[in-house]
Amino acid sequence: MVKVYKPGKVAIVLQGRQAGKKVVVIKQVDEGTKERPYPHAIVAGIERYPRKVTRRMGQKKLKLRSKVKPFIKIVNYSHMFPTRYAFELEGLKGSVAQDTFKEPTQRVDAKKTIKKLLEERYIAGKNKWFFQPLRF
Repeated sequence: MVKVYKPGKVAIVLQGRQAGKKVVVIKQVDEGTKERPYPHAIVAGIERYPRKVTRRMGQKKLKLRSKVKPFIKIVNYSHMFPTRYAFELEGLKGSVAQDTFKEPTQRVDAKKTIKKLLEERYIAGKNKWFFQPLRF
């Protein structure tokens, strides 16, 4: 089988609470593990997208509207839809691992680092498609 979900690949979640949200694959596990005996991927995505900004808005309002709320999750391959887009994840790789999900404090720390990285990327203007919600 061809490896579709490589690290850095952007996908769309199809099932669950984050259905319809865009995610970037951080790590893939094609064979599965003892706890999860199915192929899955560790993903980071955007739960709440940044809002629309215009030229007339001041710096304070721009800062408020440029916030991103991220999530991290382990998702089954059959619940994801791959896209043609890729995302450079030099900082994301080390922030989330398999054992991050065991301890709640590690999870919170991982979300904070991902939030910082995603907001920097949004403000820089890179990967604009990733930061816009899907239109159904």
